[in-house]
Amino acid sequence: MDLASRYKGVVGMVFGDNQSSNEDSYIQRLLDRISNGTLPDDRRTAIVELQSVVAESNAAQLAFGAAGFPVIMGILKDQRDDVEMVRGALETLLGALTPIDHARVQKTEVHAALMNSDLLSREAENITLLLSLLEEEDFYVRYYTLQILTALLMNSQNRLQEAILTTPRGITRLMDMLMDREVIRNEALLLLTHLTREAEEIQKIVVFEGAFEKIFSIIKEEGGSDGDVVVQDCLELLNNLLRSSSSNQILLRETMGFEPIISILKLRGITYKFTKQKTVNLLSALETINMLIMGGADTEPGKDSNKLANRTVLVQKKLLDHLLMLGVESQWAPVAVRCMTFKCIGDLIDGHPKNRDILASKVLGEDRQVEPALNSILRIILQTSNIQEFVAADYVFKTFCEKNPEGQTMLASTLIPQPHPTARDPLEDDVHMSFGSMLLRGLCSGEADGDLETCCRAASILFHVVKDNLQCKEKALKIVLESPMPSMGTPEPLFQRIVRYLAVASSMKSKDKSSTLGKSYIQQIILKLLVTWTVDCPAAVQCFLDSRHHLTFLLELVTDPAATVCIRGLASILLGECVIYNKSIENGKDAFAVVDAVGQKMGLTSYFSKFEEMQNSFIFSTSKKPQQGYKPLTRTATPSEAEINEVDGADEMVRGNEDHPMLLSLFDASFIGLVKSLEGNIRERIVEVYSRPKSEVAVVPADLEQKSGETEKDYINRLKAFIEKQCSEIQNLLARNAALAEDVASSGRNEQSQGSEQRASTVMDKVQMESIRRELQETSQRLETVKAEKAKIESEASSYKNMAAKLESDLKSLSDAYNSLEQANYHLEQEVKSLKGGDPMKVPDIEAIKEEVRKEAQKESEDELNDLLVCLGQEESKVEKLSAKLIELGVDVDKLLEDIGDESEAQAESEED
Repeated sequence: MDLASRYKGVVGMVFGDNQSSNEDSYIQRLLDRISNGTLPDDRRTAIVELQSVVAESNAAQLAFGAAGFPVIMGILKDQRDDVEMVRGALETLLGALTPIDHARVQKTEVHAALMNSDLLSREAENITLLLSLLEEEDFYVRYYTLQILTALLMNSQNRLQEAILTTPRGITRLMDMLMDREVIRNEALLLLTHLTREAEEIQKIVVFEGAFEKIFSIIKEEGGSDGDVVVQDCLELLNNLLRSSSSNQILLRETMGFEPIISILKLRGITYKFTKQKTVNLLSALETINMLIMGGADTEPGKDSNKLANRTVLVQKKLLDHLLMLGVESQWAPVAVRCMTFKCIGDLIDGHPKNRDILASKVLGEDRQVEPALNSILRIILQTSNIQEFVAADYVFKTFCEKNPEGQTMLASTLIPQPHPTARDPLEDDVHMSFGSMLLRGLCSGEADGDLETCCRAASILFHVVKDNLQCKEKALKIVLESPMPSMGTPEPLFQRIVRYLAVASSMKSKDKSSTLGKSYIQQIILKLLVTWTVDCPAAVQCFLDSRHHLTFLLELVTDPAATVCIRGLASILLGECVIYNKSIENGKDAFAVVDAVGQKMGLTSYFSKFEEMQNSFIFSTSKKPQQGYKPLTRTATPSEAEINEVDGADEMVRGNEDHPMLLSLFDASFIGLVKSLEGNIRERIVEVYSRPKSEVAVVPADLEQKSGETEKDYINRLKAFIEKQCSEIQNLLARNAALAEDVASSGRNEQSQGSEQRASTVMDKVQMESIRRELQETSQRLETVKAEKAKIESEASSYKNMAAKLESDLKSLSDAYNSLEQANYHLEQEVKSLKGGDPMKVPDIEAIKEEVRKEAQKESEDELNDLLVCLGQEESKVEKLSAKLIELGVDVDKLLEDIGDESEAQAESEED
């Protein structure tokens, strides 16, 4: 066996000749006893010894792989009746495929189990033989066979999948094992779970063999979510079948329905007892629910219709009730379960108006302690101590308000201020409080002790309520809040209160550097609300500019070096919105005043650079946002207790990054797109403001008229003072415009000094390209002139060529006439000769006649020839002039004449034919 010989060579190289020879000899003796022994007991003893040594030694595994497989497979094939030998052979195979404990194996040793798996799976007949053993009656034979197949799958997955697919009834035999005894069923379940992970063909066959019914039967038998790891394996197998297949989802929906998977979410017994395994089982079931909600792979046709149908059926089967119980009412549930539950609720209502209405109508609690489900979710957002739970619950309101103006209006209609509570906790389980009142209470909480965490979270919810809804924005602008202590201040609008909280957060951050790490997202979320609120809302801009301190604070925030890039960028956007949405004509509050303040404070170059810095930050430059969700749960990827209870521990903060990673979830693609579009509009509007004079500079014409009772001298002095004032204002405007022009012109040099040489070389390249372009145009024009002259000369040459052809034709006709005369002369001579044979007296003077005819013909011929020569001389002169002109233009005259001669000869030959 060539492969076995190479295998022996590997053993020798790895373990040395002496050790390999000892192992080989010992293994070989045992194999000889097994294959050639005459006594059954001796053969059984030998296979027990072989099984023991192979299970304990890496070198023995290698030695067995070199020569033992044919012997063992022979036993499985030919000695089925000897159950003890078959068991021993299977146990030996399993030992050869099971890796030795790494602590007992040296680092330099080769992993024999991998090599043996590769060797055994090379022959498809070996897999077929093992699958046939699943039909044996002996329990241990079936059990060891499943373990061997699982070991092969771990080490040679592709080969085993191909072999099982090509084996008749291969998948069917494995599916039959699910109805076997518990131990065998569990092994078969684990094997099928690994087989179906990325094998679409196997998935289809497994579903066809009734996998759904068997899976839910096992889950029910094991006790649902309270079951052990077998339930997790069943759900993992179910997820493999549903993850990327809309057809399998449709089959499940139309056959068994979604009730079996929804029933797993039902909490039984003591609801606050959540073991680690129960938590993992619930997370796996929620993962299955989320797959059904999302409707299959993105590339599959008909995904959207399947997604819509799945969401409709899931809500009809009361899924929302179970999700609300698990994520909202059951506060004993681990954070990971609650977060996954909120994600499922958000996906379930996303783009589904009917499901949104159903969620809005849900109430939670018992007896008198009932409140709308949205209120309960808002309460969790404001009170939870876990950032990830806040983000997950915020996702519910995002999907509820997205493209849902009716829902936004419904929530905004409840924004009614309530008297300030006297209790320590303003949100302490007042279930009778409306959604809007609770939201306003959250916005105003923390003002006394300076903890703006709750205010920040409430601002995030208010962002969803007013987004893209002018009616809700104006409704919120009309809300006036009383001061916490009426004696300390006057009532103020909600918008200005939020701006004040932004200033408080900035001052707190500068004072307490230790809180920057944990709460570095408060200012960004408040700015996100203000930016969205101000879009297309001039009233919000007017409210902001009603207090001069707001503009001053915002300018300070933009230039604050201690602020993060994202904070400075969003503050710059808000400042720009005060320009593009400013409809005020009041002096000091109009767009010109805002732009003037920006120019005086920092200059437009520095201001615009804040946009670029923000776009390059990790929050805005991340092209693909991480999806809210969890990695597929498997036995090898099961989270620990700490990960289950604190899912945000790893994401608390990325050292070296100023902005909190949590903002990646809250700053979605739509908000980032809005900021980018606003940036372009702000640049255009500021340039427009600077390009025209301030309209308020113009004076009412009546002020230029002489007042009654005013003397001429006083009138002249007043006009003189007015003109001086006008000149001063004009000089100031010119100075500012000059400074702006200088600022813009020098921005290329000052913004990035390291790029100055590159820009200079770019300018030189542009100059060179422009000169080359002009030279190219001139050359093109000269070329067109030459082409025109060449065409004219070619036309003249063609006419001369035609004339020469005509002359040649005339010469040929003259030659023909001469030949005819020669022929006539010849005939006359013949007649003369014939006449000479008659009477000599009657013969005329033939020679004289002949001479006379010749002279006449010669004279006639000479006249025509002279005329022809004169014409040829004239044509030759013209040809010489044309040749000189063609040579001057660079035309090859000889080649041209040759072409003309060739065409003339061809024409002559055609005429002769």
